Amino acid sequence: MEDVIIYTDGACSGNPGPGGWGSILMYKDTKKEISGGNPATTNNIMEMTAVIEALKLLKFPCNVKVYSDSAYVVNAFNNGWIYNWKKNNWKTADKKPVKNKELWEEMYGFTKIHKIEFIKVKGHSDNEFNNRCDELARNAITNL
Repeated sequence: MEDVIIYTDGACSGNPGPGGWGSILMYKDTKKEISGGNPATTNNIMEMTAVIEALKLLKFPCNVKVYSDSAYVVNAFNNGWIYNWKKNNWKTADKKPVKNKELWEEMYGFTKIHKIEFIKVKGHSDNEFNNRCDELARNAITNL
């Protein structure tokens, strides 16, 4: 399987409010930037959308490293939350419905196609790709 690196970020002006997302995909010597926005959304939805939209672009099964500053996204996979939610019919440990279920289901589906490693990065620091994704996400809000 080919190796792909993906950086993602989401942003929201108000939470909820207008939001944007940005992603950078890197494959061999190619780098692709994508972004989009929603006039009424949440920060978590934009963080998840950034990952989903990037994964949608992959044309065949890959080894993927997803770098995100979203503890929500990274911890859901690395701490096993998503597997428990799925096993418990998309309910949290306290039996409440999982928020953003459709997005989690879509993201989970990609783990059946690709080997995905989720890596937490510090937001708004010295990571050039995370900072660029943040810029893409914020620009998407202004372009709504």
